[in-house]
Amino acid sequence: MQTPPTPSATSDRDNREIQEKHAQPQGMGMFTAIWFGQVVSLLGSSLTSFALSIWVYQQTNSVTQFSFPILAAVLPPILISPIAGVYVDRWSRRWTMMISDCCAGLCTFILAWLYITHHLAIWHICLLNVFTSSCGTFQGLAYSTATTLLVPKDKLARASGMAQTGQALSGLTAPSLAAALLGIIQFQGIVAIDLISLIFALLILAIVRFPEIATETHSPSREESFLQRLTFGWHYFLERPGLLSLVLLVSLCNFLIGATQILDTPLILSFASIATLGIIVSCGNAGMIVGGLAMSFWGGLGNQMTIIFLSMSVIGLSVFAAGLRPTAILLAIANFSLLLMIPIVNGTIQAIYQRKVAPEVQGRVFAFRKSAAMATLPLSYLAAGPLADRVFEPLMSRDTWVARSIGWAIGTGPGRGIGLLFICMGSLTILATGIACCVPHLRNLEAELPDAISEEN
Repeated sequence: MQTPPTPSATSDRDNREIQEKHAQPQGMGMFTAIWFGQVVSLLGSSLTSFALSIWVYQQTNSVTQFSFPILAAVLPPILISPIAGVYVDRWSRRWTMMISDCCAGLCTFILAWLYITHHLAIWHICLLNVFTSSCGTFQGLAYSTATTLLVPKDKLARASGMAQTGQALSGLTAPSLAAALLGIIQFQGIVAIDLISLIFALLILAIVRFPEIATETHSPSREESFLQRLTFGWHYFLERPGLLSLVLLVSLCNFLIGATQILDTPLILSFASIATLGIIVSCGNAGMIVGGLAMSFWGGLGNQMTIIFLSMSVIGLSVFAAGLRPTAILLAIANFSLLLMIPIVNGTIQAIYQRKVAPEVQGRVFAFRKSAAMATLPLSYLAAGPLADRVFEPLMSRDTWVARSIGWAIGTGPGRGIGLLFICMGSLTILATGIACCVPHLRNLEAELPDAISEEN
């Protein structure tokens, strides 16, 4: 078997040839136009997703069946990201985004037709979620790699912050707006809004043209096989210990924090009303918007690895605090501070990758990073319920030595086992971040790994 080429196989001369064919970025104006179209489309998709989740739960009244469409949407990015990355690097980013959006829109149209004709079933939703999520994987990779070509290097963190803000805005407004619209225009009306928002985003992509990578610079004699291109991201990270350490840290933190995302609602409802739950969730979403806006205007100036370490420490501390006492104010503050840090840490990490990875290979590298970082989430989701129900809740609801030793501090009874799990997960997140600070390749990532794009970018 032929040995897969390592990322360093491309000579400096070839890199210069590729860089010379890159069109110069157009500044923040063009990116802002595309970003606005994507935010509008994301809001429309979020409306449909939330309305659909209500329909599923009303039809099944089963938490297990309610989780099937969610898993169907989560798994494709993990499984097909490496394949998507291969083609995103070879195809036009702009056309990849447009075609992916069209395919997702077709899935939404089929969903609406099945609903109107009263043939919609859970397996239809799961299957369509698989296709929609697969299209979204291609679209998301093309969008993130195109940002490097659109935005100057010193504005990349700001652009990442804007992307995080868009996601936060849709997360904050979609649930309440969808609930209100369901009573007025019903599900088919929400789908119509989704399709209109998609058309709006497509029109902006059709009008706005942005730089592309010149793929013809590679000679046929050095053409890679599909398997070599598929494993390129893995070899890329192996040759760069700092980036590999960063993706491993994110994967571990995703596993730890993912469990708390599943158990946040049961924790709050163990002592508070549904109305209080809504207020606490809104506080968290507000924190995410503030964090996204902070990145958008501030741009993550300073040592970005220090920002990542501090942000992850605050996330761990927030999860730890959420489990301490069954108090609504404490949970609201903890949710706000946790989600405040998410856009900052995600935007900063994204900016580092966009600066350190050459644009012509970003699709494959970003795909591996996304697949590796998300791979731990399903494991965390699956482990959260059994850990809470069979291990931690019994420890704090019975007359056990654990309840007797720490019950005076965090309380006992329903929900206190989940609180103890939060404390453990928060502590482990802080510990993992502290250990990561001691890894030289990770701590000195920005200095050790040179930027792969020029100052003009």
